[in-house]
Amino acid sequence: MVAGAEVFHQSVTVLDAHCRCAVRDVSGAAPLSAPTPVSGQVREASESVTVEMAVAGSELDLRMSSTFSNVSIEAIKFVPNIRSGSFCDIGPRRDMEDEHIRIDDLALHLGSVFSCPKPSAFYGVFDGHGGPDAAAYVRKHVMRLFFRDAGFPQDFQADDRFLQEVVSSMRRAFLLADDALADDCTVSSSTGTTALTALVLGRRVIIELVLSCLILQLPDVSCIVYVNTVLPLLIFPLLCGLGRLLVIANVGDCRAVLCRKGEAVDMSQDHRPIRPSERSRVEECGGYVDDGYVNGMLSVTRVLGDWDLKFPRGAPSPLIAEPELMQAVLTEEDEFLIIGCDGIWDVMSSQHAVSVVRRGLQRHDDPEKCARELVMEALRLNTFDNLTVIVVCFSAEHRDSIMSQELRQKLRCCSLSTEALCSLKSWLNDDGR
Repeated sequence: MVAGAEVFHQSVTVLDAHCRCAVRDVSGAAPLSAPTPVSGQVREASESVTVEMAVAGSELDLRMSSTFSNVSIEAIKFVPNIRSGSFCDIGPRRDMEDEHIRIDDLALHLGSVFSCPKPSAFYGVFDGHGGPDAAAYVRKHVMRLFFRDAGFPQDFQADDRFLQEVVSSMRRAFLLADDALADDCTVSSSTGTTALTALVLGRRVIIELVLSCLILQLPDVSCIVYVNTVLPLLIFPLLCGLGRLLVIANVGDCRAVLCRKGEAVDMSQDHRPIRPSERSRVEECGGYVDDGYVNGMLSVTRVLGDWDLKFPRGAPSPLIAEPELMQAVLTEEDEFLIIGCDGIWDVMSSQHAVSVVRRGLQRHDDPEKCARELVMEALRLNTFDNLTVIVVCFSAEHRDSIMSQELRQKLRCCSLSTEALCSLKSWLNDDGR
């Protein structure tokens, strides 16, 4: 069963806010989406946006709070060991319009221009329609659009201002990509693409060293009280998300699903007219929904490109490129992330996909094979679209696979005594009588 989320709204100025995260049993997922744009001011990079925080049921809790007393030291220690695999298939379609990008070592890829925390990674899927041009263009220019031109912070700082700059740059990147598709004469104005990106930010910190140094500074404070109350106040705001932060940005109906202790946690919401909030926004901007299609033409409410269907720049439009963003602080309970185009999700639930990948990791521990198996499962279920999947693992080996290896090792180490071997030989010679 997919973990649900109760959404509440809280207005915060993104560039000035100081996010403080209170974590109970596990760290949660929180959407950081700007409010629905109603004017051309949406493209002003310096404007304030609203932070929409989502609190998922009993599993997830990420709130704006100053209480850190329940932070787990083990959770702070966790740093993901990133590895991934991907697979694509044209499916039953005549043409392939999907594109994707997979970068397991973002710091190495960006070079010396950006001081990117390690380990860091970047992934994206782009599901084109009306031809492959829009998706291919975004894929080709993704590094320029999402890092250089979008103002991705060049200097790493272990504070929440850095996080807010990352979130703001991700939002700007989608709007820049949308504008670029309008300005490039080689891309048809009748083509468009949905897009979903995943950014993993990390920094390896020797927690034991930090602990020992801080405890020496306060010798009169009880170690137990210090570790449980004072220490999280000092360390957690610095490390919140740095070392284990996942940021998802989405426009359209691609989907990101996090596997947390075997359960699916949706890290994005599909932008389709059947979603009440999206339908209301479309209608308020002068559009309409006919049989599940915006203005009777498009099955998604947010998209990059498709300028034939959008209102002129600066005017409120039923079809927009404003992304929704969601973040999660990764812990040891987070096993892997699935990113897929809608050809997957049209025929299976998030939990079904998680189960397929989890079984694959238990068998062979290969994310590339898992991505292929997920595509094959969608084809078996008679999907009618192109298929693209990326599977991102957050540990060097799957935990269940490690247990299986340990069991096999123990079996290999088992030996029979000479007496037992003689008895077995005699039994075989007697045909088991």
